[in-house]
Amino acid sequence: MAKKIDATNILLENIIDAIQDLKGLEIVSLDLRKLDSAISKYFVICTGTSSTHVNAIEGSIKKTISKDLGEKPFHTEGNRVGEWILMDYSDIIVHIFQEKTRAFYNIEDFWGDAEFKNYKE
Repeated sequence: MAKKIDATNILLENIIDAIQDLKGLEIVSLDLRKLDSAISKYFVICTGTSSTHVNAIEGSIKKTISKDLGEKPFHTEGNRVGEWILMDYSDIIVHIFQEKTRAFYNIEDFWGDAEFKNYKE
């Protein structure tokens, strides 16, 4: 079991690094492991400044995780529009928003019981 947790933490760190490399904003992780209704172990949420920036962040994550860890997302949604891209890595679900879309859906409040961690931009 410990190896799975370590692998998840390594994946989380690599995702955060990939977002920071592309200057993603307002980066936060939500630890959902203690919540009964959780659909994954972590959510990672960040903001991009435009559809181009949102898509670039997605590309950075895919490239970094594929190259460094040999993993690909199980599913990706929203990359055609670039308002909100969801990347499903099973244990970690990444949400990349444009600012207005993030404010509208406010998913951090929906998972308000989770432990939050903010990251430097």
